[in-house]
Amino acid sequence: MDRRTFLRKTGMAGLAAPLAFTALRDAVAAVEGRSPGDVAQDEGFWRTVRGDYTLKPDYINLENGYYCFMPQQTLEHQIEHLRRINYEGAYYMRTARQGNKRRVAAQVGAVVGVGPEEVAITRNTTESLDLVIGGLAWQAGDEAVMAEQDYGAMLNHFDLVGRRYGVVNRRVSVPNHPVSDQALVDLYASAMTDKTRLLMISHMINITGQVLPVRKICDMAHARGVEVLVDGAHAYSHIPFRMDDLDCDYYGASLHKWLSAPLGAGLLYVKREKIAQLWPLLAAGNYPDDDIRRLNHTGTDPVHVDLGIVNALEYQAALGLPRKAARLHYLQRYWTEQLRGVRNISVNTPADPARHGGIGNVGIAGWAPRELADALMRDHRVFTVGINRPGVQGLRVTPNVYTTLEELDAFVAAMKTLAA
Repeated sequence: MDRRTFLRKTGMAGLAAPLAFTALRDAVAAVEGRSPGDVAQDEGFWRTVRGDYTLKPDYINLENGYYCFMPQQTLEHQIEHLRRINYEGAYYMRTARQGNKRRVAAQVGAVVGVGPEEVAITRNTTESLDLVIGGLAWQAGDEAVMAEQDYGAMLNHFDLVGRRYGVVNRRVSVPNHPVSDQALVDLYASAMTDKTRLLMISHMINITGQVLPVRKICDMAHARGVEVLVDGAHAYSHIPFRMDDLDCDYYGASLHKWLSAPLGAGLLYVKREKIAQLWPLLAAGNYPDDDIRRLNHTGTDPVHVDLGIVNALEYQAALGLPRKAARLHYLQRYWTEQLRGVRNISVNTPADPARHGGIGNVGIAGWAPRELADALMRDHRVFTVGINRPGVQGLRVTPNVYTTLEELDAFVAAMKTLAA
């Protein structure tokens, strides 16, 4: 079987040649030479992008933070991958599965400037970060630091290692509107002692969209001999960055969020020199201690998801991550700027452009978050999610590249009506 036939049969044809996203490529060609910020405000361009999505007409979907569903091209390729895996069955699993998984890891890592020797393909951010939290050789009296606003699944796992190993967990509360980067660095530093072993921070806080100064926090922690675990669930393929820019020790993300990969896809990054010190959840065979593949063995898994990640990466490459990031940033500013200062309304996301991406959080005085979300859906056909966490009571609002300004105008009008 020649290489072209093999790639086609195994669903890896996307590694050999670009996909024909014809309308998208034509639209991109028409805006070449214009800045991402300029294109972010070109509604004609984004209408073309919207045409790549099959959207349910019953409501306006402003809850992409849970799962950014796939554009139609990626979905069709994912269905074809499933057919091909079913066609080859055990032959694929025994001859091509592992090699293709490493090729996918290489492409995922390349987006943030790291190689496959430091990247594992997982199922989601929770799995990735919990592999680190549960994989360290904790000793009684060790301490970990994290924030009240971090994702609940990881906080739960820290509670478990506390109960199992006697780890002391110290939580800080991140302000919604910090006065400076240094104030955030000092906040985390204030919770650390000479017994602190691990600091977990969010790259982008999932409930507010606030972007933290990761490198500055990492530098502070490393100066004190503390490793840093970063929750990047909402940052990967949302805000451009390189892993070297962060200098964290561990990083986890969900690819089915802002990359719009198939559901059940994530990544784990571990600095090469840190891999050997982590214990895997499940034994993975005779891999060397410094081989990242030993950390995420889960047995037989839905490998067609791995192949669909390649198509999601190709779609993003065709669109251009800088354009995508600029559009998400523009959409957030578009609606938040209309609601900041409105009576009874509180925007819980920083106004500073350097401190947010496309996610925002907004509340109305006197409304419980869940009741507000229910009223917005029932009376105005706008779908969001209510967030009721320490320091954050409101709706998380997460538009995507297909969202129109008219949809955001409808959301803003509904919020003003409910706040009146």
